[in-house]
Amino acid sequence: MFEFLNNPDYDLVGAFWTTIQLTFFSAIGALVWGTILVAMRVSPVPIMRGFATAYVNIFRNTPLTVIIIFTSLGLSSTLGINLAASDSPTSLADNAFRLAVLGFVVYTATFVCESLRSGINTVPVGQAEAARALGLNFLQVLTLIVLPQAFRSVIAPLANVLIALLKNTTVASVIGVAEASLLMSTMVENESDSLFLVFILFALVFVALVLPLGLLLGWVAKKAEVKR
Repeated sequence: MFEFLNNPDYDLVGAFWTTIQLTFFSAIGALVWGTILVAMRVSPVPIMRGFATAYVNIFRNTPLTVIIIFTSLGLSSTLGINLAASDSPTSLADNAFRLAVLGFVVYTATFVCESLRSGINTVPVGQAEAARALGLNFLQVLTLIVLPQAFRSVIAPLANVLIALLKNTTVASVIGVAEASLLMSTMVENESDSLFLVFILFALVFVALVLPLGLLLGWVAKKAEVKR
């Protein structure tokens, strides 16, 4: 049924492994940067609040494809910023992969920030006021009192952001990252008599990745809610 997979040029496992790696590294970066952004958004310093607000509004409303293409054409081609060793035999592939991760982090962090900000709003104001009365500074209140509770309350929204990120990794193909959608495009061009099977194959694999992830994070969210 899927005889075309016997073609050695179709590295299905390698393509989806690249997709998983893109998701993993981008998710970590987006979580870190998004947490920093939300700290800035609720900061008492007006400049930090203004920067974070402007950043979120700009990048959240910019198409992801534009951001990914900018990392390649703007940062790499125009400004000469390369994130891989030039003497490496896989320099071009490594650079494209890392630029794609950078683009995903820049974009996805805005949604992480807004999810966390909604979680911060669920924490009673009295807890922060009590912590300040005990002598804790803003950073201590945020990291010790507010953010731990905020994370628990927004596990489900963050899970949706992660799932969206996994599906958004298909955009990386526009700058030549050898992930799943790039392989699918190649198959569509070469296997014109099996287009339906190609689409079914990639849809099933994505479902096999997304469904367990959603179930796992949903279970974690319920456990966290019980502990609140």
